[in-house]
Amino acid sequence: MEVRRRLLWVVVTLTCVVAAAVGLAVARSENDVQSGAPGGTASPPVGDTLPLLGVEGEAPRRAALAVKIDNTERGRPPSGVVEADVVFEEVVEGGLTRLMAVYQSDDPDIVGPVRSARSTDLSILAELGRPLFAWSGANPTFRALVENADLIDVGAAAARDAYQRDPRRPAPYNLYASPEELRSAAADADPDASTVPPQPLFTYRAPGTPLAGPDVVTTTGYRTSGSESLATSIEWDWDPATQTWLRTQNGTPHVDRDGTGVAATNVIIRSTAYRDSGVRDSTGAVVPEAAMVGEGEALLLSGGQAQPGRWTKASLDAPTVYTALDGSPLRLAPGRTWVEVLPPGVGTLR
Repeated sequence: MEVRRRLLWVVVTLTCVVAAAVGLAVARSENDVQSGAPGGTASPPVGDTLPLLGVEGEAPRRAALAVKIDNTERGRPPSGVVEADVVFEEVVEGGLTRLMAVYQSDDPDIVGPVRSARSTDLSILAELGRPLFAWSGANPTFRALVENADLIDVGAAAARDAYQRDPRRPAPYNLYASPEELRSAAADADPDASTVPPQPLFTYRAPGTPLAGPDVVTTTGYRTSGSESLATSIEWDWDPATQTWLRTQNGTPHVDRDGTGVAATNVIIRSTAYRDSGVRDSTGAVVPEAAMVGEGEALLLSGGQAQPGRWTKASLDAPTVYTALDGSPLRLAPGRTWVEVLPPGVGTLR
């Protein structure tokens, strides 16, 4: 009996020692997550995700960088568009379109051609926290809007050293910027805000799961039908091999300057009315402005499927909320997203 009691005592003692050691290790691990590992490098929180992609991973401690990029035939092919986390396409004068490419998870070496700002930009920028904004000028009305907005100005006038012109292209389609130098300029201008990541723009579903709901349909793509309000022809085709939507513009594949095709995991068609901004361009043409505050129809393309829904935005600074027809969130697949801010009734599914 005495031997058994001694053996039991040894087992209990060893168990307590092991439990204490495990508890200490867990406590140290939790402390590292909360306080940062030795050397001052903060450990990423458990379950960290890239905010503009919905992909698991350590999010860079930096603000979103939004760049206005030309999308006319004379400006194609662009540089850096395929690396963007999110791309917004807006209608500008003459029914042409311009892009706002947003970077947070990764930056390309160069972006462009960088073009001028529009009033529609302000509503998008307001949803990105305090983003960096790269642009190359605007008329006095739009310039004043940008200068008074809550953002970090890294435009061509504010961060001249980050920009260069390509002599092989005609102006104004030859201005390019270095994201690395844009971020350096932002760190000098506002070191605190330049390290704050944006909040997520979308709701995501689990990787590998299809869209769900009674209104979900299988589709091969989306195509604009042509109208006076949209002169740019846009097509998105589902590619099962890459599990992405491939973009065609004006009848030719939309490719980056290095020949990489534009592809998106998700495409949101945000049906949005445009109105007269009150400003005219150099030719006297109306500069349109999207009615970004309010509500309207939305269509999500994701995983070879399409789901109708709605978008709502309560104010300029409020986030845009995308919901299915039953009021539940439209859930995107983790990955890159294009948001087509297009006039109502300009396209159809195929």
